[in-house]
Amino acid sequence: MNEEARFLSRFPPFDGLEPDQLERLAGEIVTRRLSAGARVLVQDGPPGDHLFVVRSGTMELLRNDKVVGVIVAGEVFGHPTLLTSQPPAFTVRTREDAVVYAIPRAAALEVLSSERGVAFVADTLRERLVRTAQTIRATPESRMVHVASLIRRPPAFVDADTPITEAAKRMSEELERAVLVVTPRGLGIVTDRDLRDRVGASPDAPVSTIMTTPVATIRGDRLAPEAAVEMMRVGVDHLLVVDARGRAMGVISSGSLMTLDALSPFAITQSLSTAKNEDEVVAAAAHIPELFVALLDANLEAHDISRVLTVQNDAAVARLLDLAIGRRGVPPAPYAWLALGSVARWETTLASDQDNALAYADVDDPDADAYFEQVATDVNAGLARCGWALDVSDVLARNRQWRRPFSEWTQMFGDCLEHPDHSNLVRAALTFDFRQVTGKLDIVRPLADILRQAFHYPGFLVRIARTATDVRSPLGFRQRLTGPVDVKKGAALPIENLARFHALANGVTASSTLDRLAAIEGLGILTREMAKSLQEAFHIVWRVRLEHHAAALAVGREPDNVIDTDRLPPLARLDLQAALRAILAAQRRMSHYVPLGM
Repeated sequence: MNEEARFLSRFPPFDGLEPDQLERLAGEIVTRRLSAGARVLVQDGPPGDHLFVVRSGTMELLRNDKVVGVIVAGEVFGHPTLLTSQPPAFTVRTREDAVVYAIPRAAALEVLSSERGVAFVADTLRERLVRTAQTIRATPESRMVHVASLIRRPPAFVDADTPITEAAKRMSEELERAVLVVTPRGLGIVTDRDLRDRVGASPDAPVSTIMTTPVATIRGDRLAPEAAVEMMRVGVDHLLVVDARGRAMGVISSGSLMTLDALSPFAITQSLSTAKNEDEVVAAAAHIPELFVALLDANLEAHDISRVLTVQNDAAVARLLDLAIGRRGVPPAPYAWLALGSVARWETTLASDQDNALAYADVDDPDADAYFEQVATDVNAGLARCGWALDVSDVLARNRQWRRPFSEWTQMFGDCLEHPDHSNLVRAALTFDFRQVTGKLDIVRPLADILRQAFHYPGFLVRIARTATDVRSPLGFRQRLTGPVDVKKGAALPIENLARFHALANGVTASSTLDRLAAIEGLGILTREMAKSLQEAFHIVWRVRLEHHAAALAVGREPDNVIDTDRLPPLARLDLQAALRAILAAQRRMSHYVPLGM
């Protein structure tokens, strides 16, 4: 039996055919190799005259330009239009490069008219009708899908000493994009990307030499949006799904999450990353507020939602930089694009504006800064078009103050510690929360090394402490909450500043507020009770801010951070009030280091 016949024999409706029937059918096949975006059938277009089977790759099923399903290797499409000679009810296009078997009408009708074929047609038509109805009439429900329901087959396992070629063959035969590697120390994973990225490895080498371990996992009862966030958090494109006892159920990929709807975090990131021009970047970013609302409705944790927003921001920055460099020419030196503020801390909200900077290597080129000024101006303008407003204080990479060669950045960080006057304190508050988004310049390590020396500068630390203690609490008489409150300035900011102070004072270089609080708790700097109360307070404030942003979107307002607390639901107001009291207690506790009112 030839390769085509063996492949067909594994899938309905061909799995009931005799070997000689399969051989004859395989002889009729025309193999088509399709590039990403190719349309095989077009909704309301010419009737199809072939039955199609996906050999490799992935196809999208669209109705009115909305993705209602995905067709993967081994699945069949094109039979409704083939049987009725009517225009296709769906568009079918390739999501990625694909190989498709095309079976001519006569041979296809012979298969579909059999008892097995008739049952197959009935089952698939019903499934696609139901799927279409659910997608078009209740798209938000797709975001409530449990991870376990996305598993198509049990996981494939190989031993650690299995040769790479055998593992690759196993993946191909079983239509898997990943295999789990069994080792004495636990499971590893090898994906199709690993096979592509490590082409230099000897094909006879053990598969364990290219595996990733430990394997990122998720419970099967978690929701699909949570899986998307977990992949982004860990930086992987596959997750092992486990049951309540930790037993392996199957592997899901970022591609399977993208199929749920066009508002998948991965789908938008992909659109941003592959945009052909700035207009397409802006068009992709226009979906971010809708994605935000969907994730909030799915009841994800506030910090996970902000992480997704940060990933979208990073994707937009990276693509806008690529486009700007394409216009301006090859950079004259290695560079680093730096996110500052909330984006650096992975705490992006819809009300976050741009805070960014650019560093470039010291080069003997008088035109280098002019080049990077043009590039930064392009990126800042593009981000503004995407909805991230320009910072009112012009903390932007286009501004020479925030665009410097490497030596000036290290000099500035050192000056902030040694000479903590007002200007340097402002610079420290803005730049000591930094994160490299993209670029090849190695600047994170040297700047972090400088920050680790902050505990040697008590004069600097006293002044940084006051950025936390001097924020006036919005609590009124008897520590009650009433009237409008800016929850960013009055609630989030003091926690952020407290965490930054303790991090700098103890050599902690984590960027996010929650990570800093966890680290200083682990070091014993804060009592467990104080650290947990601040973490809980931050979660409460964060959630209140995000829900306020969603409410603003619902009435067509720009999201802001000023909340009329008198209109909050009673429980939400009590939670926010308790959070503010915890913040005030932490501020007062610091009075031994920097007395309040000084």
